[in-house]
Amino acid sequence: MLLWVGLGNPGPEHARQRHNVGFMALDAIAARHGLPPWRRQFKGEATAGRIGPERVLLLKPLTYMNRSGEAVQAAAQFHKIPPAQIWAFHDELDLPPGRLRVKQGGGTAGHNGLRDLQRALGTADFGRVRIGIGHPGDKARVTGHVLGPFAREEAEGWLPRLLGAIAEAAPLLAAGRPDAFASRIALLMQQEAM
Repeated sequence: MLLWVGLGNPGPEHARQRHNVGFMALDAIAARHGLPPWRRQFKGEATAGRIGPERVLLLKPLTYMNRSGEAVQAAAQFHKIPPAQIWAFHDELDLPPGRLRVKQGGGTAGHNGLRDLQRALGTADFGRVRIGIGHPGDKARVTGHVLGPFAREEAEGWLPRLLGAIAEAAPLLAAGRPDAFASRIALLMQQEAM
């Protein structure tokens, strides 16, 4: 079993914020692949099912971003899922809006959710699906940017296209082909832009 974690903050007041794009990605995957309704489990909301060749547990921690590791640790311990089979879907300031990168392991780049996952798992050896939200250009505006809602042109433009592409390409990530997953998303986004 794989564990895919969307990073975000619970509650309707946070639902459309840039910081919650990880939750949005998991919602799109669950809908596209017909997974059962979300249920309260592991200090979060969870659903599970087959995506491509693998059974995948999707988890949206309800512990707030800075304590995401608590939920992930609980789910990973219960299902005996090693860090190398965990993927975190999260917002990335250092990528332009609508761009996506995947990588296994690495640093936290100041992302509090990733930092707490690393603390809870005792390692940085988990995957990251980095979803670009862009940088506001001034460090003093970062908090307002990530905790602000997507602009209307984003919410009606690249965001639903990217979330749809992530959901469509998800079986490639489940199959252990992260590079093919990223390439497929890039291709789908390019086709949509035409």
